[in-house]
Amino acid sequence: MKQIKIDFENCFGIGKLKHQFDFEKSSTHIVYAPNGTMKTSFAKTFQLVSKDDPRNKPCDRIYKSRVSKYEIQNGESELIPDDILVVNAEDDSFDASSKISSFLARKELKDEYDNIYQELNELKVEFIKKLKGISQSTDCETEFINTFSEKENSEFFEVLSKQINHLKDEYEEYDFRYNDIFDKKGNVKKFLDKNQAILDQYVSNYKNIISKSKFFKESANNTFGTYQANNIIRSIEDNSFFEAGHKFILEDGTEIDNAENLKAIVKEEIEKILNDEKLKKSFEKVDKAIGSNAELRAFKKVIEKNNLILVKLKDYEKFKQEVWFNYFSEIKKEAEELVVHYKGKKSRLEEIIKESKKEFEVWIKIIETFNSRFHVPFKVNIVNQEDIILKEETANLNFDYSDREEDPVKQNRENLLTILSKGEQRAYFILHFLFEIESRKLRPNKNLLIFDDVADSFDYKNKFAIIEYIKEIHEQDHFKIIVLTHNFDFYRTVASRLHLDRDVIYMTTKNAQNEITFHPGQYINDVFSYLIRNYQNPKFFISLIAFVRNLIEYSESKSNADYLTLTSCLHRKEETGDLIVDQIFEIFKTRLVKLQDKAIAFGEKNLIDFIIETADSISDEDADEIALENKICLAIAIRLQAEKYLIDKLPEVDLSDIKKNQTQVLYREYSSNYPDSEAIITLDKVNLMTPENIHMNAFMFEPLIDMSINHLKLLYRAVSNLN
Repeated sequence: MKQIKIDFENCFGIGKLKHQFDFEKSSTHIVYAPNGTMKTSFAKTFQLVSKDDPRNKPCDRIYKSRVSKYEIQNGESELIPDDILVVNAEDDSFDASSKISSFLARKELKDEYDNIYQELNELKVEFIKKLKGISQSTDCETEFINTFSEKENSEFFEVLSKQINHLKDEYEEYDFRYNDIFDKKGNVKKFLDKNQAILDQYVSNYKNIISKSKFFKESANNTFGTYQANNIIRSIEDNSFFEAGHKFILEDGTEIDNAENLKAIVKEEIEKILNDEKLKKSFEKVDKAIGSNAELRAFKKVIEKNNLILVKLKDYEKFKQEVWFNYFSEIKKEAEELVVHYKGKKSRLEEIIKESKKEFEVWIKIIETFNSRFHVPFKVNIVNQEDIILKEETANLNFDYSDREEDPVKQNRENLLTILSKGEQRAYFILHFLFEIESRKLRPNKNLLIFDDVADSFDYKNKFAIIEYIKEIHEQDHFKIIVLTHNFDFYRTVASRLHLDRDVIYMTTKNAQNEITFHPGQYINDVFSYLIRNYQNPKFFISLIAFVRNLIEYSESKSNADYLTLTSCLHRKEETGDLIVDQIFEIFKTRLVKLQDKAIAFGEKNLIDFIIETADSISDEDADEIALENKICLAIAIRLQAEKYLIDKLPEVDLSDIKKNQTQVLYREYSSNYPDSEAIITLDKVNLMTPENIHMNAFMFEPLIDMSINHLKLLYRAVSNLN
């Protein structure tokens, strides 16, 4: 990407624009564009070209019949749309946290990791199918993990490995679906919590019956109930136990010598429990409490079929775990084989993750640098590094918000953006563009970055942080960069910090046809020195008046004689008409060391005539649209001509009574005396366009640079015509 040629027509606010950016001279070019000139339209055109959406192309959105042209040539061929990135810190829809995963581990590590996980995942899928058939759970993997782990993002294999020793050879089978009792909405749990007293009564009555049973028993640590009895029945069902001469003797002396007798006794004991009047009444209370609640319909069917489940539900979480242990115990062999296989691969997975983390450090560094450079009330963290590196998951960004030295409070993205100021939000969005830029370094092609007023709304600290980022990107030479700005201080600082040559620094203007022209950039260095060096040129000489006046104001006072004389150059005072240019030059020489032994060719001229003559010349010529000296001269002349008209119309006003804001005072008096005067329209423009531009120092001339020379010329002619 050596040269980028652009040829735009009718692209939003751009009527025509042709330019070539020569990146062999520098990888970065900067463009200063006053508000309303072309910056937004330029960035928007590149943005739409980058998206390459046939339904949304650059156009003139008002005059839709105008044919649009948006050619962007990379040498002799068209620039690939995907090689363009427009960095706009106001784009709140831009989220590049997914880009972090593009900076993956080395290919061989990633491939090995993927192969291991694919193998494990295939085994897990087959295992889960069997588990789902047993539990009939809608999402048995998640349900199982959540039952045994409170950590976010817990892994199935890890949870299973920790619980594998709880699986049994003898297990209880259930005839209910898992979610009939352990529903995802938690309705059963809410019901049980709400009706704890009724449940306690049922359990108490049950235990009372069990204590009197000759067969079922409950101790402090264990229960011998129907599950245990059924296990015994299954094991002796073929009578081989009894045929070998064995028999059972119960606690009360009852002897059992065949399977049928045992079954009959168990059945009789169960019926005693279920037919107990107290227990039946307790269950009826539970059943009544459920009532016609549709969300508990499945649960109601389960307990109506087997009342004794209520005893287990006294400890809801324990029973949930018990249910899973029994489910897994049905496929215990497969579960054990799966865990053995996972443990065999685990150590290698951990080695791969450890190695891959080294390559993740670039992202950590981006966040650490962002946290240290930007002065915002939040810190950024990535909390799922391993998943990003090897599973290609989107980065989970965590934000710690803190102010007034309080402890940090974690915030998600949505909450954070409602709290932050405009400038702080822009800093957040810049972070995402930094992720995007970093991910693009991996691409084989050079990419074109368009920075669209990225420092707008930033305070000085954060403005310099952005400049430092641009400087680093510039020095790395991975990208070609065009920086757009309407902030004059940002324009000067970027040009200075990046040590850009003059031929890659531009200022833009727009004519009545919205044709955009790129001019060589000016005013990178000290403007005051630039004016002093050219003092022999009338435009520069006149421009120096405002600067030297401010110099005296700051170094001495407004009562200084030289300050008052220079004020009489900018406002019509009693002595204004008698001032000679040489008088002003003598003030310059006493204040500016570089002019002490210098001379001028126009010293004998009347100062006001000299200013008006120079302004007339600028007004009539095809003046340089950027040149600050042209604009300062016109602004001074506009003010003087306006005051001449006002003073002529207000002979009763004593100028010596006006101590400050003379033009404003005269204007208000005139408006009061002549409210219907057509001149008020022109005088309004004088007040709008010139006050800030006359009284200025070397740091306050941006409004004049932004102002069109044509607007000032038109206003000068209009106010001159009043006289």
